[in-house]
Amino acid sequence: MLKSARTKEKDPEGRMPLAEHLRELRNRLLKSVLAICVTTIVAMFFYMDIVDFLMRPVLESVGCGGVTLSELSAHDAAQKCAYFTTNGLLSPFTIMLKVSFTTGVVVATPVWLYQLWAFLAPGLHRNEKKYGLFFVGLGVPLFMGGAFFAYKILPTSAKVLLNFTPQGANNLLPLDDFLDLLARMIVVFGLAFELPLLLILLNFTGILSGRRMVGWWRGMIMGITVFGAIATPSTDPIGMFALAGPVTVLYFGACGVALLNDRRKSRRRAADPDFGLDDDEASHLDLTPEAVGGPEWVGAGGSPAELPGGEEPGPTRRNGYDDIT
Repeated sequence: MLKSARTKEKDPEGRMPLAEHLRELRNRLLKSVLAICVTTIVAMFFYMDIVDFLMRPVLESVGCGGVTLSELSAHDAAQKCAYFTTNGLLSPFTIMLKVSFTTGVVVATPVWLYQLWAFLAPGLHRNEKKYGLFFVGLGVPLFMGGAFFAYKILPTSAKVLLNFTPQGANNLLPLDDFLDLLARMIVVFGLAFELPLLLILLNFTGILSGRRMVGWWRGMIMGITVFGAIATPSTDPIGMFALAGPVTVLYFGACGVALLNDRRKSRRRAADPDFGLDDDEASHLDLTPEAVGGPEWVGAGGSPAELPGGEEPGPTRRNGYDDIT
């Protein structure tokens, strides 16, 4: 019985028609969107707790301690404290949607990262598949680490920026602007922390060597610093160096891992010339010439024949005919 188009066996090399690619992309996107929607709906029930978690560090750093603006004395105003405000009737509702959606995207990171990996995996080589899933699993903690680091340094950045407030002025921080700033910092720091992982992935797949990575250290430090100055949403030096410092440390850690991996590959390649070859690559051939012995006479039974005195045997006759005939 013929199998249907949906139940037929998959190509072992991951080849499929364009329609199948588009159908798989649709299914992967639907699963990712469904995971984000579910986590967003769940986050709506914990909206107040999430907003309190996001605002608490900044309020503890630059907040006015619950004192209303009318009760603020001149001495308190000199402390450069700040208030969170909302503008408009619909602002609290839009803030709730924004916070819930951002939380859903962050919490659903393992799901949509895995769906992205599952869509790209059929077109990868065997050694790339071997490391790909591991790096997807490692990329989630790195992104979360960058997001948490941004969350921790934001109060210090807020204190530095509020020190530029003119004397006698009050600081009113729109809550939606603050959440936008925090979301951008989380994305920037999270993606920046993925840079060492990308370098290690290129090294493990044989595209980039550890020696070349080490040779780029001057340009990488300059590029990371410039990236920190441009990409940091708060535009203050603390945020720039807070981003550039950890990423630089992670970069040198990636160089160390790449050098160790290159040394391991060299040892295995010396022991096995066929180490690291893909399925479609030819194995190593031993082309060393070997010595060829002299001619050997073969008797009638197919076994080597030796004649006394080293005479050359004539054709063996059978039923009146020689062997050649």
